[in-house]
Amino acid sequence: MQISRLFEIIYILLSKKNITAKELAERFEVSVRTIYRDIDTLSSAGIPIYARQGKGGGISLLDGYVLNKMVLSENEQNEILYALQSLTTTQNPETDRVLSKLSSLFNKNKANWIEVDFSSWGSDKNQACEFTILKNAILNRQIIEFDYFNASGEKSNRKVEPVKLVFKVNAWYLRGYCLSQNAYRTFKISRMLKVQMTPNQFIERASEELVEDTQEKGAQQWINVQLKISSQGAYRVFDEFSEKEITKNQDGSFTIAASLPESKWLIGYLLSYGADVEVLSPQNIRDKIRNRAEEILGNYKNKES
Repeated sequence: MQISRLFEIIYILLSKKNITAKELAERFEVSVRTIYRDIDTLSSAGIPIYARQGKGGGISLLDGYVLNKMVLSENEQNEILYALQSLTTTQNPETDRVLSKLSSLFNKNKANWIEVDFSSWGSDKNQACEFTILKNAILNRQIIEFDYFNASGEKSNRKVEPVKLVFKVNAWYLRGYCLSQNAYRTFKISRMLKVQMTPNQFIERASEELVEDTQEKGAQQWINVQLKISSQGAYRVFDEFSEKEITKNQDGSFTIAASLPESKWLIGYLLSYGADVEVLSPQNIRDKIRNRAEEILGNYKNKES
């Protein structure tokens, strides 16, 4: 918070010639004493800031001072702006506000080198609000509470010490310490409902090992699967499998040899390829796919009759 306030003070002083400590204190909702400490900090960092007493006095910067000639090099300024620009992909309004102010401070046009649309956030105001709640909870170390649906569709209420937001493959995840499981867990954010930040704070745990959830991963069975995917499915092959798992055949199709989790997810995943995939092995997965396809066909036959 102090670093943000210091940049804000510099921005105000660059916009105004003079301002009183009382006005700054009221703006930031801190004491006048805190403002004078901030002024000392800025002065120690080489910012030519000074305070004048008496009528017409106040806090000012030396005339002609421009931040980009002090403190940060040209490359450092660009790196800060580019980093902030990448953060705007989360559609956090606070980041965009800071980016605009720092661009003004550095006398540069607003950086615009990256644009990513995470539709799960950007298309829904409620989800954008949840993202802000999670971010604030992580930074302020406050416990969050939410309802969660696991991969089997079972609903549970969770209280979690949030640690990190992760975007992986095509989805956002929250990593944190689950108080009901007494272990670190990873939650898919699209399965989280009624997310709220509680007033209870937590102390960062000494062993913050955010590795994959070893309990859950160890309990899951993985099997070697061999697939044949037609040339029409090529657009997915290179997105979803590594190069060493892919063999291209003369007819344009692909043979895939990969290790995948043996679960309901696997059947649904393979069916998502439609007629573009054939399971070559193991036999039990071939049988499950055939049985599931027959069930689907049966649904349509029943409606036709």
